[in-house]
This record gives sequence, C-alpha cells and structure tokens, in this order.
Amino acid sequence: MARYGMAIDYKLCINCKACEAACKEENAVALSKDSYRIWVGVKEAEGEFPNISIPSQTYYPGQCHHCDNAPCQSVCPTSATYYDENRVVRVDAKKCILCSYCISACPYDARYVDHKTLIVDKCDFCASRLAEGHTTTACQATCPTKVRIFGDLDDPDSEISKVLREREYRVVKPHLGTQPKLFYLL
Repeated sequence: MARYGMAIDYKLCINCKACEAACKEENAVALSKDSYRIWVGVKEAEGEFPNISIPSQTYYPGQCHHCDNAPCQSVCPTSATYYDENRVVRVDAKKCILCSYCISACPYDARYVDHKTLIVDKCDFCASRLAEGHTTTACQATCPTKVRIFGDLDDPDSEISKVLREREYRVVKPHLGTQPKLFYLL
C-alpha cells in the first residue's frame, strides 16, 4: 500500500491546458466547462479600489486535495465517497445518489456532477492508470513543464517525498484541519 499525494510547482504552469485535456481523455469526462476533475485557475487582482494590484499572470492548477480528513467523505450518507487502500478519496458510482452533500462540504470546490454518468465525481489520482501499473497520473504525464509531482508520501525515496523535504510548500486552508495531500511548492 501507498499513501499517494501530489505536489504542484505552480510557477512552472504556462496554462497550456494539456493536463485538463489529458484528464478528460483518460477519465472519459464530458467535454463541457462544468465537467472537470482538474483545472487551471488564474490569480485575480488583489486589493480594493483604488489600491488594486494586478499580479503578473500566475496560474494555479487545482484538483481534489485527497484529504486525510475529507469533509466530503464524512457527509456522504451512502458511503459512496470513501478511502481506498492507498488513502485516495474515491467515489463508488453504484452508491452515489446525487444528493450533492459532498459538493457543499468540499472546501476546495473539487466536486462536480457528471451528467453523463450521473454521479458526483472528482479526481481519483488516475486510479485506473495505477491499477494498470503506471506510476504517473495522466495530468502529470502530459505536462510539458513538469508542474505536478505525484507519488507515495510514505516512501522516503519517492520524488514527491524528496521534493517536500527540500522545498518549502503550503497547503490550502490549513486551518480547516482537512489534512490535504495536495501541496503547492513555493
């Protein structure tokens, strides 16, 4: 068993959207703006008028944070959202009743209704690729600037463990106590 996580070096992102396209292709996600497992956001202007600072174009790749204390999992009335053997937050399509509690509970906006499969879906770290023996996610494998680093957080020799030891990073909304396994490198 592994404990998978992902580090994102967002400063390397060029907003090419190759990760989004690869994810949609790999996971048969509908080609619509409302269907996404991962996304690339743009940093907005900061401050209040008239003191507004407009940062240089900064892109923020986002996705499910695969929290060790996932609010989406704890509110699911049917246990459709669950942890697999590698502590990846997954969705059991047979149990999902589209109640959308998980959408409301997720502080990272990582859940969406897939109108094709009729489930509330999210990133699963390409569980099907991992089951086939791949060691990378589709988004990581296709990124031309190597923004994403995926691997086993419990393996001290994994690339992600080495990067997290060597570089500063942050997690989003640490005050919530979700214990996310998505790390933004500084």
